Amino acid sequence: MNWKKFWLAAFLVFVAYLATNMLIHVVILGDEYMKPDIQQAMRPEGEMNAYFWVRIVTMAVFAFFFTFIFAKGYERKGIIEGMRFGIYITLFYFVVTSFEQFMIYPIPYRVVRYWIAAGFVQSVIMGIIAALVYKPKKTP
Repeated sequence: MNWKKFWLAAFLVFVAYLATNMLIHVVILGDEYMKPDIQQAMRPEGEMNAYFWVRIVTMAVFAFFFTFIFAKGYERKGIIEGMRFGIYITLFYFVVTSFEQFMIYPIPYRVVRYWIAAGFVQSVIMGIIAALVYKPKKTP
């Protein structure tokens, strides 16, 4: 495994995951999360903010294993490979965890759809990033 490319890709995947999470969950879905039917299922904002460090750690672990699994199966097929990997991760992770959250917490089904759609976009972006970092250098 090319460790230099791996760590660069893992870092960039982490940054993309963090940035897209902020965009999706604060900017795009922020008003949705303020609705009473969702507020009842969530921790108060101050309490969530106190545990934000946990989110950073879990995102770093996710980015590490996202990149690790991509690198282990890397087939040199370019951006399409990254997009395909992102779709696999959506089905494996975001679909499963979104429905598990729906079953455990009293959140509306519409939120599950938002989370799956958001996870799809995030995973494809992160897959493209990993593929671009792993793209072989052109030989003259």
